[in-house]
Amino acid sequence: MIRYPALIDGEEGAYGVVFPDLPGIVAMGPTIDDALVNAEQALRDYAVETERDGEELAVASPFGLIDTPPGNQLVSIPLIRLSGKSVRAGLTLDEEVAEFIASEARRRGMTRKAYITWVVRRIAAMGG
Repeated sequence: MIRYPALIDGEEGAYGVVFPDLPGIVAMGPTIDDALVNAEQALRDYAVETERDGEELAVASPFGLIDTPPGNQLVSIPLIRLSGKSVRAGLTLDEEVAEFIASEARRRGMTRKAYITWVVRRIAAMGG
């Protein structure tokens, strides 16, 4: 999996994410978490469009080479490709964890599968 360096700046209600290696690829959100999730989607959209055009994806720079301006935060955003194919993943969970997943999924109007996928993507987008 490729992880691209990204810079976050802004303030509560208006955060932005830019990719130093990908000029023009940006994301925004009212919270840092939302901006990071949107950045992961923007990165995926970039990959789809780039490959559709028959071009190579940009090489991710090493973090040590990224200049981080004052007030910015350096994070890594994973390129998570969605194949559209489901795979079975046998998991054994503590019953309290399983109940939490079920209750949160119900509360959000999601299936357990959709909720777990959403949580994993959020954690990955935060550099998890």
